[in-house]
Amino acid sequence: MWYKRQNANTTLSNLIWRFAERCGAQGVTILVSIVMARILEPDVIGMVSLVTVFITILQVFVDSGLGTALIQKKDADEIDFSSVFYFNFAVCLIIYSLLFCIAPIIAKFYNNSSLTAVIRVIGLLIIISGVKGIQQAYVSRHMIFKKFFYSTLGGTIFSAFFGIGLAFSGAGIWAIVGQQLSNAFLDTAILWITVKWRPKKLFSWNRLKEMLSFGWKMLASTLLDTIYNNLRSLLIGKMYSSVDLAYYNQGRQFPSVIVNNINASINSVLLPVMSGVQDNKQRIKEMTRKSIKVSTYTMSPLMIGLFFCAEPIVKVVLTDKWLPCVPYLRIFCITYMFYPIHTANLNAITAQGRSDIFLKLEITKKIVGLTVLLASIRFGVMAMAYSLFIMSFLSQIINSFPNKKLLGYGYVEQIKDILPSIILAVGMGFIISVIKYFRFSDFVTLLIQIPLGALIYVGGSKVLHFDSYEYLKHTFFSMMNKSS
Repeated sequence: MWYKRQNANTTLSNLIWRFAERCGAQGVTILVSIVMARILEPDVIGMVSLVTVFITILQVFVDSGLGTALIQKKDADEIDFSSVFYFNFAVCLIIYSLLFCIAPIIAKFYNNSSLTAVIRVIGLLIIISGVKGIQQAYVSRHMIFKKFFYSTLGGTIFSAFFGIGLAFSGAGIWAIVGQQLSNAFLDTAILWITVKWRPKKLFSWNRLKEMLSFGWKMLASTLLDTIYNNLRSLLIGKMYSSVDLAYYNQGRQFPSVIVNNINASINSVLLPVMSGVQDNKQRIKEMTRKSIKVSTYTMSPLMIGLFFCAEPIVKVVLTDKWLPCVPYLRIFCITYMFYPIHTANLNAITAQGRSDIFLKLEITKKIVGLTVLLASIRFGVMAMAYSLFIMSFLSQIINSFPNKKLLGYGYVEQIKDILPSIILAVGMGFIISVIKYFRFSDFVTLLIQIPLGALIYVGGSKVLHFDSYEYLKHTFFSMMNKSS
């Protein structure tokens, strides 16, 4: 009993540190992106988005699925960590060299020769990631997430001042490039200073092959997912314009940041915990269910609130020049609201060591997704956004299917678990939407809508006795009592 209590406290403490790190970093990142959006024109921001599509795809190879393999492996030791480090760093050097050579081809693909230099400079992120990757796996493996808090926040804050300073000086696209590179470099430097692990003069090809047998499936799955997720941006940039891409991405940014931070916080902590009890199916089911319910309870009011307040938020925060992104923002709010089902199910499958199922799911989803995307592409950027919404719904069902057999926790039961939170959030959204008819200024409208929405949602949760509300309230007061 004492052990279970200690383990629960450790998990909760790490979850809090991870959440604080993500919220702090992304809070600063959002602030930077807002300032950049107000200073720079949409076409400049769109150009950076074109480049980062390729960087994001290539960075998948940096980890090669081996970071997850290190976390999942029960008896990972110094030989495993050192072997993966040297292998990953070598892969990063090869990938960057390839990117450096094909940079002119990518620039020609977008009919913009000035992108060549930008690609070659921002591509250094790949090498930096190779240095940092195993440190991150070590922190996750040993559940010392406080280290992430210091490194991520330190890098984010410094790069914020650096990037904004460049933007105000008229650096244009290089302001964003400088901000991203300085963030990655300082984040990595702080992590290396605070985490004592260093690669040893050890290397085992046999150990590496063992982890690659798990990791290559995760690599293939992640690669498919990354290419698919960025394919819309690539096609929009090619078939339409960088301005269209800027509006699309800006509309996607706010909901994706909220969801990714909540998901990343929960998942980075739960995956190692689940992996530690991978033979206990009932325990994994309980954790998966808790993850889905608490994540959705937290996300749904944020997504629904953002949906109904989209226009005044864009006007106040980004100025009128970004109003064309409002329809995209609303679509993505609904799309991302159901992401806890995606990630929780995939985490449960990964924790059980079933990377084979993981890969099959990704292949299935991408075949269906590409079909939906290709059917929408000729109807415009908005149709492509709607296709992502449709695919999100289909993905929920696909991801949940294996866990009905593995854990006895299927899609219908999962929907029943999250439906009360969503219904309450939608009700809250309709109530706060009435405020706009009073014709206050946009700023005053938001000042009324945000606290009113929070009051309605929390009050409704208390009256209806939501177990997620009770759990979070109990957790909060336990932390306060512990700190005092």
